[in-house]
Amino acid sequence: MFSWMGRQAGGRERAGGADAVQTVTGGLRSLYLRKVLPLEEAYRFHEFHSPALEDADFENKPMILLVGQYSTGKTTFIRYLLEQDFPGMRIGPEPTTDSFIAVMYGETEGSTPGNALVVDPKKPFRKLSRFGNAFLNRFMCSQLPNQVLKSISIIDSPGILSGEKQRISRGYDFCQVLQWFAERVDRIILLFDAHKLDISDEFSEAIKAFRGQDDKIRVVLNKADQVDTQQLMRVYGALMWSLGKVINTPEVLRVYIGSFWAQPLQNTDNRRLFEAEAQDLFRDIQSLPQKAAVRKLNDLIKRARLAKVHAYLISHLKKEMPSVFGKENKKRELISRLPEIYLQLQREYQISAGDFPEVKAMQEQLENYDFTKFHSLKPKLIEAVDNMLSSKISSLMNLISQEEISMPTQLVQGGAFDGTTEGPFNQGYGEGAKEGADEEEWVVAKDKPIYDELFYTLSPVNGKISGVNAKKEMVTSKLPNSVLGKIWKLADCDCDGMLDEEEFALAKHLIKIKLDGYELPNSLPSHLVPPSHRKPLPKAD
Repeated sequence: MFSWMGRQAGGRERAGGADAVQTVTGGLRSLYLRKVLPLEEAYRFHEFHSPALEDADFENKPMILLVGQYSTGKTTFIRYLLEQDFPGMRIGPEPTTDSFIAVMYGETEGSTPGNALVVDPKKPFRKLSRFGNAFLNRFMCSQLPNQVLKSISIIDSPGILSGEKQRISRGYDFCQVLQWFAERVDRIILLFDAHKLDISDEFSEAIKAFRGQDDKIRVVLNKADQVDTQQLMRVYGALMWSLGKVINTPEVLRVYIGSFWAQPLQNTDNRRLFEAEAQDLFRDIQSLPQKAAVRKLNDLIKRARLAKVHAYLISHLKKEMPSVFGKENKKRELISRLPEIYLQLQREYQISAGDFPEVKAMQEQLENYDFTKFHSLKPKLIEAVDNMLSSKISSLMNLISQEEISMPTQLVQGGAFDGTTEGPFNQGYGEGAKEGADEEEWVVAKDKPIYDELFYTLSPVNGKISGVNAKKEMVTSKLPNSVLGKIWKLADCDCDGMLDEEEFALAKHLIKIKLDGYELPNSLPSHLVPPSHRKPLPKAD
């Protein structure tokens, strides 16, 4: 993940001071191994929550997890981004993808089965071995030399079906696997079909497995070209209502609407909307390499906070246990009183309620343990984590900022990401302030006769109107003064506080651009400069 950050970012390790780090990757790994891991091991964190992190977890590229019900276009979405097939790809209207497929970069095209994949120390999948052969037989890595995959990796998941039988027939805990991936990926994309908005029981459980990872979730309403505008409005509303029942967050999830495949649109009424949404989604994905370090740092902080809470809880249960008689009865009592214990720990250690794991899940796990074998609280381990959160994290944030300044912007390139960056098919090309950029004639000239009639009703003196008279006409647009002030600044090319007929026509053109819903440029583009105000080209010797 941090291969783009492999250079030194300044600052050598102090003699005898291992806290100073040379790279963000090394810093994160060092902090985890020295500060967080000892606390996790002391209180069996890995048995209750998440396996220990390995080197590959810090070094792998940003990953995107695709989740959705069958035939929502997950595999086609990957094909759309890469603009080529990948090993193991199957597309069809029936449930086709029955495996987790990690699509990653490789010098040669090929695939690696799950059992071989989880013993590869260079891949971040070693801890998936705990889900057994039932899962590993349905897990593979597809590698191919694709430009997009040099910056990101994509995880395709099986299409989610409804019914208890489907959950049983998988042979492994599907939601647990999704949760494992969710903790390690940079983006979770939920795909919905405009014709299939129902959220099945298994899909609902899968979404709930992403608890605590809400900032990573994005929603794609796919195949939106297959409905008209009125239907699309109703479909969008129904989708938001359905998601609101499953994802309990105060924030509204970002939903990208479009048709993410390389086929003609069936309904072109919303073409402009689809293009804008696709570009927004592309920008979000393209920024992942830049944000990878911050995301990994954020995940480490969340993990450290959870490890602290877990240590307080386990040590409290240990302290409450009798030394000789009534151990089983006391254990059952403590498990039943877990919500009260949560409240007690919140007050005693000033911990936020949101840092605690789900009560029901923790109660079920605690049934399998002997509380007398838990460790008592070790203040030094807690202090090490507190020290990391209070001082070491800020140093790493400064290091990240330095590397972002010193290194060039890293964006995902290749595949569909290159399709709309150049030429006339770039988003917004020939629209708004960009209209007329590739034309010889001044774009304002076509409407200038209409503007000229208005201009001569405003009592020009020596071919110019005053700011007072110009304001009377400009305020009829009902635009705010802050916007009109910017338009005035752009239109008054010679900065004399008055407008000639070309400058007035330009002001009216800029007002029209704003009223049509486009943004104003920060500075006047050369193609909008009135002909009489353009500087003559230097003559050749």
